[in-house]
Amino acid sequence: MGAPYGGVKEQGPCVYANELAQRGFVVLTFDQVHMGESGGEPRNISSPDLFAESFSAAVDYLGVKVPCVDRERIGAIGICGSGGFALSAAQVDVRIKAVATTSMYDITDVRGMFGDNPDMLEDMKRQLAEHRWADFEAGKQEYVPSFPGEPYPSVEALPETDPLTNEWQRFCAVPRGHHPNALGGFTMTSNLAMLNFPALAYITEIAPRPILFVVGDRAHSRAFSEKAYAAAAEPKELFVVDDAEHIDLYDRTDRIPFDKLEAFFKESLK
Repeated sequence: MGAPYGGVKEQGPCVYANELAQRGFVVLTFDQVHMGESGGEPRNISSPDLFAESFSAAVDYLGVKVPCVDRERIGAIGICGSGGFALSAAQVDVRIKAVATTSMYDITDVRGMFGDNPDMLEDMKRQLAEHRWADFEAGKQEYVPSFPGEPYPSVEALPETDPLTNEWQRFCAVPRGHHPNALGGFTMTSNLAMLNFPALAYITEIAPRPILFVVGDRAHSRAFSEKAYAAAAEPKELFVVDDAEHIDLYDRTDRIPFDKLEAFFKESLK
C-alpha cells in the first residue's frame, strides 16, 4: 500500500489499511525510501527506479517475514504517484498478482504535462542540469517544502492560490492530512530522473494479471488513469467514483470504493 506522491504512510494508506484489514487482508504500508521513517540520504530525493523498488521490497518482506501471508496471493495498491510506481514494479515483479490504483499519477510523464511546448521542456532541462552545479558547490541538494511546518487551522484560513495548489493545500496544509514528515515536493533536481525513466513503458507486460484503475469523476488527474488504462492489456477496469476529486480518494471513507477494492482483490488473488 503506497502513499500519495511526496506523502507518507499516515496520509491515506493507514485509512485503506485499517478498512481492508477489517475485511480480512494483511496490509503493509510503508514510507518511500528517502521519505518519512524510511532510510536514504539525502532526504526527499525522488527516483522512479527506487520508488518502484520499494513495492518489490515490501513484497520481499511480506513473503519472508509474515508467516500467514500466501506468497501467491500478494497484490499492490498505490495512491496518486504510488499508483504509477506500483504499476511500474508489477511490470517486472511477477510476484505482484494484481494492482489497484486510486487517483493515479504517472509522475514520470513530465513530457506529457508540457504538451506541445518543447521549448518549455528544454528550458526545464537546462535549469535543472545547471542547478546540479549549485547543489554540488553547496554540498547538499536543495529542497524547498511546499507546505508549512505547522498546519493552517482550517481550509478557510488557507491563502488563495491557483486551483490545483488550493486542492493540495486542502489536504496537506490543514489538520486533515498535514504530517511533519511530508511537507511536499522533492529536491530541485529530482525531475531529471523522472524525465529519463518512463515508469509505464512496459505496462502491457502486467497482463494477464489484472489492473483496477479507480478515479474520481472530478479528479484533475483523471487523464493519467485513462491514458494508462488505454495502454494496458486485458484484464483491466476503469472504475469512476461519483462526486469525487483527486484528494477525496486519499482519505474519504464515504468516497473510497472499499467494496469494489475488496471484490477485486478477493477475485484476483483467489
